[in-house]
Amino acid sequence: MNEPVTSARVLVVDDEPDIRELLEITLSRMGLNTVSAADLGEAYAALEGEELQLCLTDMRLPDGNGIELVEFTQAEHPHLPVAMITAHGNVDSAIKALKAGAFDFISKPVSLEKLRSLVTAALELDALPSTGEGASEDLTGDTDVMQKLRAQVDKLARSQAPVHIHGESGTGKEVVARRIHRRGPRAAGPFVAVNCGAIPSELIESELFGNIKGSFSGASRDKLGLFQAAEGGTLFLDEVGDLPMSMQVKLLRAIQEKRVRPVGANDEIATDVRLLSATHKDLAQEVAQGRFREDLFFRINVIDLQVPSLRSRRDDIPALAAALLERIARANGTPAATLEPTAVEALKDYHFPGNVRELENMLERAYALCEGNTIGRDDLQLAAASRPVVAKKKNAGAGDLLSAVAGDLDGYLADIEREVLSQALEAHRWNRTETAEALGVSFRSLRYRLKKLGMED
Repeated sequence: MNEPVTSARVLVVDDEPDIRELLEITLSRMGLNTVSAADLGEAYAALEGEELQLCLTDMRLPDGNGIELVEFTQAEHPHLPVAMITAHGNVDSAIKALKAGAFDFISKPVSLEKLRSLVTAALELDALPSTGEGASEDLTGDTDVMQKLRAQVDKLARSQAPVHIHGESGTGKEVVARRIHRRGPRAAGPFVAVNCGAIPSELIESELFGNIKGSFSGASRDKLGLFQAAEGGTLFLDEVGDLPMSMQVKLLRAIQEKRVRPVGANDEIATDVRLLSATHKDLAQEVAQGRFREDLFFRINVIDLQVPSLRSRRDDIPALAAALLERIARANGTPAATLEPTAVEALKDYHFPGNVRELENMLERAYALCEGNTIGRDDLQLAAASRPVVAKKKNAGAGDLLSAVAGDLDGYLADIEREVLSQALEAHRWNRTETAEALGVSFRSLRYRLKKLGMED
C-alpha cells in the first residue's frame, strides 16, 4: 500500500498516556499529524473542532466506550473512518464495533506493522471514487430495492468488516462481492473467489491454506493457498454453508487469528485479507439444525446483506436485459440485439427461478436464434415456463400432454427438469452431494444440469 499523505490528521482516543504516546510516535513517523483525547468528552470536542481523516479509539474509556464514539461519528461525521483498539482475544467487542460501523479493529498489544497497514488503508478511503460514479455499472436497476442495495454495498465497501451475502441462486451474489472489493481500500489487491461447494471435502483445507510438498498423496509441490493468494485483497467464500464441520473449525481459527497453517507445515503464516462470504442457504437455520457452527456464523455474519430475487424487482428487467445483451454482443464482437415490446412483457411475466443467471442464459440462446438483431417473444422460448406442468399426472391424456408441450418439446422437458431439480434440492436442504445421490446422477452431472438451466449461481 502507498504511504498516506502528510496532511492527514488522526484523532487518538485512549485514557492511558503510554499507549497514546506510542500511537502518536508511530503515526508521526508515518508523516501524520495527531490530536489526542483521554475520554469521550475530549473526543467529541476534537471532532467538532478539527478537520480529521481518521479516528483511533480504545474500547474502554473513563466516561463510556468506543462504540458510543463509533455511533456518534456514523451520525455526525459519516465519512470519518473509526478504528477500534480492543483487548487481546475480545472478539465479541470487535464484532460489536464493526456492526456499529467501525472501519476495522486492532487488538492489544498493538502490532505496529498491523497498525500502519490499517491506518494506510483507512486514509486511502478518501481517494476512492465517489459512490455516484458508475453507480449502475454492475448492479443494474432503479427499483427501490436495487437503489437500497447499491447504497448498502457502497457503504460497506468503506469498512473492513466481514460481510455475509445471501440470496437465491443466480441473484448475483458474486457481483455484489466484487463491487464491495472494487469500491473499497483493497481495490488494488486481488479478488479471489472460491465455491466451497465445488471442492471435494478432502481437498478444501489444501485449497484454502495451501500445502507443502509431500504432505499428502499427490502433493508433488508446494502449493499456495487461497488465503495467501488473496493477500492484501479480498477472499470471497461462495456457498460457505457447504463447508464440512471439520473445516469450519479451521476456518474460524484462521479468521480469528489472521494466520493459516498450510497442510504439512509446522509454522503458521500471517494473512491480511478481507473476508466476504455467500450462500443461498438460511445459515441461522443451518446453525439450529447443527449443520453449521454458531461461532463461525457470528464471525462471518458481522454484516448481513440480502440480494433480492429477480421476480421481486420485475421493473428492472428491461434495463437489465439491455445491459446483458450489450455484454453478449461485446463478447461476440457483434452489434447488440434489442427486445421487441412483446418480448419485454413476456420476460416481466416470467417467474425466473434461476434469477439473473437464468435471464442471461435465456438471452444468449435467444440472441443465437433471432433473425437480425431483434429478439421476439418466440425467440425466448418461454412457452414451457408459462404453461401448467401436467406430465407428472399419471392419468393425463394425450390431448393434455400435447397441449402442454405446445410445439416445444425441448422447452417443456427443460421446465420439468427444472422443477424436479428445484424440489430435490429443497428436499435435501440444497446439499448438492446428497441431491445428486438421491437423483442417481454424478455430482458433475448435477452441476452441468443446474448450469444449463440457469440454476447455478
